[in-house]
Amino acid sequence: MSICVDNRDSERRPKVDSYCKKLRDLREDADMTQRQVADVLGTSQTMYARYERGANELPIRHLLALCRLYRVSADYILGIKGGNGADAPAVQAHKQKLTSENQKTLKKFEEFLLSEQKNAPK
Repeated sequence: MSICVDNRDSERRPKVDSYCKKLRDLREDADMTQRQVADVLGTSQTMYARYERGANELPIRHLLALCRLYRVSADYILGIKGGNGADAPAVQAHKQKLTSENQKTLKKFEEFLLSEQKNAPK
């Protein structure tokens, strides 16, 4: 099973450009090469490059493997917005790259912002 790239169903299918860019961005953020990601997926570098360009359909099994690799949801990769925190896994992945001291500082800043927001006039 693959993600549909059929142009006839453009309203219901994810935007190919959007998820292809997301694949590249996630790979680059993880400081990985196409070959390294291809190895994780059990495919060739050439085939993975075709996924990033949108030349080939991305099989569901590869989408799931990429979600596990990058610790993000399929909704995030596919650019599906639902207001249910679909971006949260990506944010969490970025937070994990911070030093423990910077994570503590970020946590304090988040708490400060939430407090300010709670106390702000409506």
